[in-house]
Amino acid sequence: MESALLIVLYFSLIVHIALIGISVWRVWRGKNVIDRLMGADLISTLTVCILLLIALFEKNSIFIDVAIGLVALSFVSTIALAKYVADEQMF
Repeated sequence: MESALLIVLYFSLIVHIALIGISVWRVWRGKNVIDRLMGADLISTLTVCILLLIALFEKNSIFIDVAIGLVALSFVSTIALAKYVADEQMF
């Protein structure tokens, strides 16, 4: 049972890393700023998922704390960048 769980976790980790590669390509070759912003937000979300998978591998909760901090920072930066794109001014 435990080996099946490890196989699923490794497969999930590989899929998430591949999705980060696709998202980096979208940020690099995006047609407009909105596509690039969405790609950057997806990269941060996938990074949080990878941190949570590592926490499951290592059985260490410090990665979960780091993931929560990254989620909070990502949320604030996404809102700020979206406001900048919409209004052409920061505040």
